[in-house]
Amino acid sequence: MKVLLTRPLGRNLAMEEQLSRRDVAYLVTPLLAIIDTNESITNAVLDQTDNLLFISTNAVDFAAKKLHNNFPSYCRYFAVGQATADSLAQYNIHAVSSPEDSQDSEGLLSQPQLQHVEKQSFIIVRGLGGRETLAEQLQLRGANVSYWQVYQRALPKLDGKEITQHWKSFGIDTIVITSGEILSNLIELVPKELFAWLRACHIIVPSNRVELQAKAMGLSHITNANGANTQAILTSLAL
Repeated sequence: MKVLLTRPLGRNLAMEEQLSRRDVAYLVTPLLAIIDTNESITNAVLDQTDNLLFISTNAVDFAAKKLHNNFPSYCRYFAVGQATADSLAQYNIHAVSSPEDSQDSEGLLSQPQLQHVEKQSFIIVRGLGGRETLAEQLQLRGANVSYWQVYQRALPKLDGKEITQHWKSFGIDTIVITSGEILSNLIELVPKELFAWLRACHIIVPSNRVELQAKAMGLSHITNANGANTQAILTSLAL
């Protein structure tokens, strides 16, 4: 097994360490660039907020920078996926997270703490232009929802044919995908004449939604890790 790690720059370190310990060969090619936005938030807005809901580890990290690591203590916290909850835990924040068997937005929405939220206020902390599912469902349940968009995504500048040939020559047969955006960028990057190679690869995805997305894009050798955290990925790799 030779593994391709595709998270943004600096986000693959834990997996690199674990694969090295197990003598598993790997390459790192970030397929998503994460950059700051100019969107800030005032203390007055935070003071009127009951709940902060974080979409990803990036949302936590960029919010932490903007807040100078001073997260409000009076809010309830929610996190999509264990990896996001673990990021909040680094700031001594306990967050209600998605259940183990459904590490996505739909899983978080199934938690009992989000069933009766009438007249409660939520700020969803996310990247620019994310999915609307959480906001729509919370609004249907009577909540007041707004966004704080703390980062934006971009496709790194890569030569698709050149980088795909590099992966193929190295012997990559397993690709770790941790978001729908990364999957879309992978599909966009690989030339049509090399798509057969990609279809033969084992694709690790973090959720049911991304699994369905991968199938719709013509991939078939897919494992749903049910999470984007390091342990979930290692388990899906049978390591």
